[in-house]
Amino acid sequence: MSRESNHKRDVAIAKDIQRQLLKKRIMKWTSLFVVIFLYIWAFKGMKDFHIGKNAVKSMKAILGGFIHPDWDYIIEPGGEDLIHALMDTLAIAVLGTFISAVLSVPFAFWAARNMSKHKWISSTGKFVLATIRVFPELIMAIIFVSAVGLGPFAGILALGFHSVGMLGKLFAEAIENKDLSSREALIASGANKIQTFWLAVIPQVLPEFLSYTLYRFEISVRAATILGIVGAGGIGAPLIFALQGHTWDRVGIIFIGIVVMVTMIDYISGAIRKRLV
Repeated sequence: MSRESNHKRDVAIAKDIQRQLLKKRIMKWTSLFVVIFLYIWAFKGMKDFHIGKNAVKSMKAILGGFIHPDWDYIIEPGGEDLIHALMDTLAIAVLGTFISAVLSVPFAFWAARNMSKHKWISSTGKFVLATIRVFPELIMAIIFVSAVGLGPFAGILALGFHSVGMLGKLFAEAIENKDLSSREALIASGANKIQTFWLAVIPQVLPEFLSYTLYRFEISVRAATILGIVGAGGIGAPLIFALQGHTWDRVGIIFIGIVVMVTMIDYISGAIRKRLV
């Protein structure tokens, strides 16, 4: 009887393995067919795709502008030059990141599962953060330009409020991943909520909060370079004017300035984040 039962068990295991392999193959081929279908559908929508008659001429002009940029635009006596525009962009990114970092802290503790007894509280916080992340920076910039007018202030508000969605999510995950047993020990010893918050929670999550803030700052610098397209200040305004005027040498020097600034900030921020975490 034992041999027969063992044999039946082996047969059942073999059939189960075959079923799992078959299921994996079906999923694999189904995924492949779905991807192929999506590609076919996407390319079918490109019926009107064509290269314009002046495309080659335009590309030569653009490349010529990048090869021979307008070096005189770097510094101009009137103050409307590349350096001042890049500094405005950097200031927008700094202030926007600062606003988002401050506002993200309460949202993070609201959304963290281990900070509330009831699951619906953290779920509501996560939903709010997800809703904020839905709106891109440009949409937020258009909204704030309409609300407060043209200028860097609209860009600061757009970056500040948009970044809350991302930073709040990252901060909440940092809180959830920390071992807060020291918090329980302080509560057991008679400490109040404020004392446990400052002595047990903040010291553990602060390095990750700072690291994520620097990471978000890197992203905000890139985003701030295009906010001027909708009138929210920064290097985006002279960039869109140069593009509309087909002054490719001006476009070239602006792109070079953006690349240099973003690269330097990425390097400095990355070095600081390595020391924090």
